[in-house]
Amino acid sequence: MIERHPRLRVAAAWSALILAMMVPVALAAFSPWLAYRGPAYIIGGFAGIVGLALLLAQPLLAAGLLPGARPTVERRWHRWLGWAILTAIAIHVGGLWITSPPDTVDALLFVAPTTFSIYGVTAMWAGIVTGVLVAARRRMGLRYGTWRLVHNAVALVVVIGTVVHAVQIQGAMEPVSKWALCAAVLAAALITVLGLRVVAPLVRRARG
Repeated sequence: MIERHPRLRVAAAWSALILAMMVPVALAAFSPWLAYRGPAYIIGGFAGIVGLALLLAQPLLAAGLLPGARPTVERRWHRWLGWAILTAIAIHVGGLWITSPPDTVDALLFVAPTTFSIYGVTAMWAGIVTGVLVAARRRMGLRYGTWRLVHNAVALVVVIGTVVHAVQIQGAMEPVSKWALCAAVLAAALITVLGLRVVAPLVRRARG
């Protein structure tokens, strides 16, 4: 049925993506952990959850794997989501800073006793490097192929660091939906980075 109706296929794909991104965020909003946290911590925490959810769409847009959108639109959304993810990172770190400056400083200096903070800060710095690569692309004078290779490698560090950071934290996110989202984010990133030259052309060819 869906195969015979392109619009239904597009709607199904986008609905699945939106649900995969929104359900973990919605479930986290009902977590009993929130009753014991202050506003800054909650806002910072949810910024992290939203940033994780955005990481699911980001590589799919980069590889042109989402049906129904023109490549120029996908590239535009990829850039916008990139800056949105960096904003989420800033709010996440800012909320934790307001809640506990000493713990945040220890994390940023890689001297915190918790391993999840190491992965989180690694992902943060990799995200900043990704932003710099995008903003300074023309000034760097790199060929597009070289720039994309570096960009994808650093972006993969962001994804892996964020996923490991998320799964190690016992917090507001509901466990099953968190693991499902993290697995989807990691799969999307690996498919994009490893199959950008193979998978994306096949999808574009299938679109006709």
